[in-house]
Amino acid sequence: MKKLLTALLCCACLATIDGLTPLSAQEKQTDGISKIYRETPAKINDLVHTKLDVSFDYKKRYLYGKEWITLKPHFYPTDTLRLDAKGMDLKDISVIKYGKKLPLKFAYDSLTVAIQLDKVYHNNETYTIYIDYTAKPNELKTSRKHGKGLYFINPDGAEQDKPTQIWTEGEPESSSAWFPTIDKPNQKTTSEISMTVPARYVTLSNGRLASQKTNSNNTRTDTWKMEWPNAPYLFMMAVGDFSIYHDSWHGKEVSYYVEPKFAPYAKDIFGFTPEAIGFFSKITGIDYPWNKYAQITVRDYVSGAMENTTAMMTGDGAQATKRELVDRIHYDFGSIHELFHQWFGDYVTTESWSNLTLNESFADLGEILWAEHRYGQDAADEHIQEGLQGYLNNPQNAAKHLVRFYYNDSQDVFDGVTYQKGGRILNMLRHYLGNDAFYKGLNIYLKTNALKNAEAQQLRLAMEDASGLDLNWFFNQWYYGAGHPVLNISYKWDQAEKKQTIYLQQTQTGQTFTLPMAIDIYADSKKTRHQVWMREKADTLIFHADKKPDLVNVEADKILVAKKIDNKTPEEYTFQYANAPLYLDRYEAIDAATQQKTAAGQQILLMALKDKYYGLRLKAMQALNMDNDTIRIAAYPLIVDMAQKDSVSLSRAQAIVFLGKLKKPANMGLLKQALKSDSYAVQGAALWAINQINPTEAMALAPLYEKDNKDDLTNALYTVYTANAGDDKWNFVFHFYMSRFEESRYKLTEKFADYIGRIKNQANVQRGITEIKKLGVEYKKYVGPKIIGILTQIKTHRAAMQDTVSVKMANDAIEEINRAK
Repeated sequence: MKKLLTALLCCACLATIDGLTPLSAQEKQTDGISKIYRETPAKINDLVHTKLDVSFDYKKRYLYGKEWITLKPHFYPTDTLRLDAKGMDLKDISVIKYGKKLPLKFAYDSLTVAIQLDKVYHNNETYTIYIDYTAKPNELKTSRKHGKGLYFINPDGAEQDKPTQIWTEGEPESSSAWFPTIDKPNQKTTSEISMTVPARYVTLSNGRLASQKTNSNNTRTDTWKMEWPNAPYLFMMAVGDFSIYHDSWHGKEVSYYVEPKFAPYAKDIFGFTPEAIGFFSKITGIDYPWNKYAQITVRDYVSGAMENTTAMMTGDGAQATKRELVDRIHYDFGSIHELFHQWFGDYVTTESWSNLTLNESFADLGEILWAEHRYGQDAADEHIQEGLQGYLNNPQNAAKHLVRFYYNDSQDVFDGVTYQKGGRILNMLRHYLGNDAFYKGLNIYLKTNALKNAEAQQLRLAMEDASGLDLNWFFNQWYYGAGHPVLNISYKWDQAEKKQTIYLQQTQTGQTFTLPMAIDIYADSKKTRHQVWMREKADTLIFHADKKPDLVNVEADKILVAKKIDNKTPEEYTFQYANAPLYLDRYEAIDAATQQKTAAGQQILLMALKDKYYGLRLKAMQALNMDNDTIRIAAYPLIVDMAQKDSVSLSRAQAIVFLGKLKKPANMGLLKQALKSDSYAVQGAALWAINQINPTEAMALAPLYEKDNKDDLTNALYTVYTANAGDDKWNFVFHFYMSRFEESRYKLTEKFADYIGRIKNQANVQRGITEIKKLGVEYKKYVGPKIIGILTQIKTHRAAMQDTVSVKMANDAIEEINRAK
C-alpha cells in the first residue's frame, strides 16, 4: 500500500483516497492473538450503476470485460477514486465525457487501482468511468478456495461425466476478482450484465433477463438488468447446460436451474420455494421484494450456498432423484437459509462485516422459523439444539462477540457465533417479546432500512419501537458481550416447611447474564408456571407447595443459549420425559438416561423407542444397552416393529442396523424384505445387516444393486466387497474409494487396506498403496501415524502372500510419510 500511495502522490494533487487503511486503526491483544480494529469502510465515492459486458476464454480461463461504472462523491468533494480489482490486466481506464472516452492516470498494485479523476467532483454530480480489463482468476494468488471470484469448471471438457460451467462467488470480497468495483458491503449499485457465451448454454444473473441476441459466430449475448441496488458481493453469473423449471409466486417468476438429467426432479427438489416465499412475506409484512427468485445448482461449488440477490446458488449435492429425497429429512434448510437472506442481507445489508449477524444470524433464524412452520415444533427444537451444540462444542466461540469489531480477516466472522449462536439469540428475543411484537419489529427494521445498510443498534431500535420495551440489556449482553451462561441447577425439598428451593448458579467466567426464564412446577397432575429473572451469579428461589413436586422444570421454554447442568434424579427425568411437552424435555431425559445407566434411565430409553419424533427414536436406539438381558428382551420387539414399519426411512434404517448387530438368522426374512424399499438408507442398512449374519448371502445379493445405488446403499456395497470380495470387484471398490473427498476417503482407508491386503493382482495393490501414501503425506500432521499403521498392516498381509514388490512399496511409502514435512 505504501508503494501505491507514493506513486499516486507523485502524479498529482489528490484530495482523498478510498480504501486506505487508516493510521488510527487500533490493535488489540486478545488471548495472545493480535487483532485489528476494523472500522466501517469509509465512503468517499458511492457506486450508482455498474454496467458490464463480458465474454469468456475457456482455454485460458480468462474473462474479457468492458465496464461502465457510474459513481458520485458520498459527501466530500474528491478528485480520486479507488477500486478493488484483484489480479487483472487493466488496459484502459477513462472517464466518459460527452460520449467520448478521456484517458485517466492510474496506479495499480494487483489488488486495488487508484485513479486520478479529470476534476474535482461534488456530491451533486455523477461521473462514469470506463474500464477495459481482463480477469485471470486461475492466476490469482489466494489462500482461500472461494477467493477466486470466478470459476471455470471443466472448461476443456476433459473430465468425463462433468459438465462445463462458469459461475461466480462474491462473498466476502471476491466479486472484485471478476469486475473492478468498491467491494465493500456498505456499497450498493444497480447493474446491467451482458454475457456473450456459446449459444448452446444457459445464463443466469441478478434481476431480469432483459434481452437475448444471437450472434453470427454461434454465440449469444444475454443481458440481465437489476433495477434495484444491491451490494457488489451479491452480484452473480452462471453459464452452462441447465434445464429450467418455471414456477411462480404471486405472479413473480420462481425458477429452478438443474443439470438436464435432474430436470424431472426439479420440482421435487425446490418445489417448497413458493410456500416459503409466502411464509416469509407474511411474517415480515414485506412481500418478497425482488422481481424474481432463481435457484441454481453448480459443480465443484466452494461454499455451502450463496444468497446472490434474486439468484441463489448451491452445489450439485442439492440435486437428487425422488428416491434420494426419501432419505433427506428437512433437506431444504440450506435453501431456506439463502431465501431468508433475500430480506436479511440483500434487501437490508450489514454495513460492515463486524455486523454480519444482521445477515447470517437472521438466515439461521429463518431455518428455525421454517422448521416450526412446515415440520412442527419438535423439528424446530431439534434444529435449535443441534445448532446450539455446534456452537458450544467449540470452546473458542465463548471468547467472541456477536458484533465483532476486532478480527484478523473478514472470513473469521463467518463462524458458529455469527451463525448458530446468533440465530438462537434472535430466537430468544422472539420468545421474550412474543411473535407479534417480534414480527412487527422485523417489519419496522426492514421498512426503515430498505435497500440500505444497517447495524445491530438499528435492529434494537426497531424492536424497541415495536414492543415499547427497553432492550439495551439484551443487546449489550448478547450482541456486544461474549460467551454464554453455564448454569448449574440444584434442588431441595423441605417436607416440614413445605418449601421447594431452587439454587441457580452461573459458573462461567466473564460477564454475568440477565436471564428471564419460565419455571414449571408439576404436582398433583397440574403444571404451574412461574416467570422469573436471574440477575446475579447466584440466586435462590423458594416456592411453597402442599407436597413434594413430581418435577421442577427450570428454563421450561428451552430457548436459552446456555450450557446447563441440571441435577435432577433419574425418577424426575422419567417424569419429565412422560409429561413435559417439548422435544428438549424429552431430549434432556434421554441424554440423562444415556449417562446415568440406571433402571429408570433404561425405562426412559424404552419409552423413547416409541417417541412421536423420529430423531428421538434414533437417539434412544443409539443409547440402549443391549448387553442387559432385561432391556434386550423388552426392546427387541419394538425395534423389529420399527425395522418393518417406521414411517421415517432413517429411523427404520437405524433399527435394521440394530438388528444386524444382534446377528440373528431369524431376521433374514425381514432384512431381505427391506431390500425392496425405495429408500437407499433402508436398503443399505439391510445389506449391511445381512453381511453381519451371512457374508456369503450378502455377496450373492450385492451385485443386484450395482446399477442403482446411492449414499448408504453404495457404502454398504463397499463394506460388503472390501470384507469379502476378490479381484473381480476391484473397479467398484477403487472407484468408490477415489470418488470421495480426502476426509471421507481417510475414513474408508482401513477397509480399503483390508481389501488390497487380500487380493491377488499386484498392480492393483500397488495403485492402492500409492493412494493411501498420498493421504499420509498430504495430511501427515493429522493422520500420518494412523496411515503408517495401515501401511504396516498391508505390508504384513502382502509378505504372507510373498508379494515382495508390494512389501517394498509399502516400506517406501512409510519412509516417504516419515520424511514429509
